[in-house]
Amino acid sequence: MPLLAGMAAIGLTMISNLLPKFRRPSLPPPAPDQPLAIIGDIHGCAGLLDGLLARVAIENPGAKPVFVGDMIDRGPDSRGVLARIRALDGAVVILGNHEEMMLRFLDEPEDAGPAWLRHGGIQTLESFGITDPAADADTRDALRRAFPPGLEDWLRALPCVWRSGNVMVVHAGADPRRPIADQNPRDLLWGHPGFGRFPRRDGLWVAHGHTIVPKPRQRNGVISVDTGAWQGGGLSAALISAQGVRFLTVSA
Repeated sequence: MPLLAGMAAIGLTMISNLLPKFRRPSLPPPAPDQPLAIIGDIHGCAGLLDGLLARVAIENPGAKPVFVGDMIDRGPDSRGVLARIRALDGAVVILGNHEEMMLRFLDEPEDAGPAWLRHGGIQTLESFGITDPAADADTRDALRRAFPPGLEDWLRALPCVWRSGNVMVVHAGADPRRPIADQNPRDLLWGHPGFGRFPRRDGLWVAHGHTIVPKPRQRNGVISVDTGAWQGGGLSAALISAQGVRFLTVSA
């Protein structure tokens, strides 16, 4: 064999041996321990939430409701959304970055308040009857007085991640190279640059909200359900069961 041809053959063999390391690992279909209805970012749109829950009850009765967070801010009725979700028996609720911003405002109103008010906190405060909000302790105290009993403790106890079978639910995303137990809470609440770009290698699907997509979708181990309810894109849910994944969207 001529020298150049031999070297080329060796090079091709080395490349073919390396290719499996760069291919996406084979991924089994989503298989939760029970039927799930994973519901996207509501952002104060109580009417859409009522409509979606009614559709879920008809099309997948018995599915466990799982909320990806961002129940509040931007839309007109954050108070109503929180009341409806807290009243649901057996629902799972994940902490979103907007709930985190509100909790930080309760802890440090002057420092954390301006950012929260700019990103929808004003609408949340108005839904609790606070009509002249400011980033100060007086507004913080008024909000606490307006909260129904137990709401703040309930919010502070919300998890950043929940798992059923091979389906992991977070708010914004996850580091694809870290196991569940080793995730940075900031990545779960605000997203990670590698999320959706690089495959996980543990067989897990990650369902999330936070990033608005035109339609709910399932691809490359990621299930995305935030369709921009507060912007008129509708509120969406992923129905996951032994029959596969189906999506529902309700619009105003």
